[in-house]
Amino acid sequence: MGLFILIVGLAVFLGTHVFVTFREARAAAIARLGYGYRALFALVSIAGLALIVWGYAQYRTTGWIQIWSPPAFMRHITVGLMLIAAILVTATYIPSHIRTKTKHPMLAGIKTWAFAHLLSNGDLGSILVFGSFLAWGIYARIAIKRRGDKGKTDAPAGWGNDVIVVVLGVVVYLALGFAFHPVVIGVPVFGR
Repeated sequence: MGLFILIVGLAVFLGTHVFVTFREARAAAIARLGYGYRALFALVSIAGLALIVWGYAQYRTTGWIQIWSPPAFMRHITVGLMLIAAILVTATYIPSHIRTKTKHPMLAGIKTWAFAHLLSNGDLGSILVFGSFLAWGIYARIAIKRRGDKGKTDAPAGWGNDVIVVVLGVVVYLALGFAFHPVVIGVPVFGR
C-alpha cells in the first residue's frame, strides 16, 4: 500500500510541476483563477509532497524491495554531492555569481540531490522517488531552455554574496546531515 501512495504522491507533486511548463495552459489557469492559482498550486503540491512522505514511510516499514546493493563507497560520493546540492539550492535565493553561472540553481540542486541519492540507494521506493525527481529536473531544464528563459542574470559586482551562499549552503548541509536526515529519515549521514 505504501508504494501505491508513494506513486500517487509523485504523480500529484510532479504533475503540478510539469503543468507549469505548459505556458499557455498555465496562463489560462492564472487568468481564470487569478491569485487563487498560486494557492491551488501550493495546496496540490503540498498534498503531493505529503503523500510522497507518507507513502515512503509506509513502504519503508512494510514493503521494502531491494533491487540492487550499491557499493559502500557510493555513500561517500552521495555525501559529497549533497554539499554541492545544498549550495546550489541556497544560491537560488541570493543574487550571486553562483546563481548567475548555473542559471537555474534550484533545478541543478534538485538534479544533484536526486542523482546523489540514486547512487547510494538500491531499493525500489528510493529508485522511484529519486529517479522521478531526476527525470523531472531534466525535463524541466529542457523545457526552460526551449522557451528561451535565460535564468538569473543579476550577479552583484563583488563576491561577498557568493561567500554568503557557500557559508549558508554549508550550514544547510550540516543541518540536513546532523539533524534532519537521522531524525526524520532515520538514516545517519555522518558516522555509523
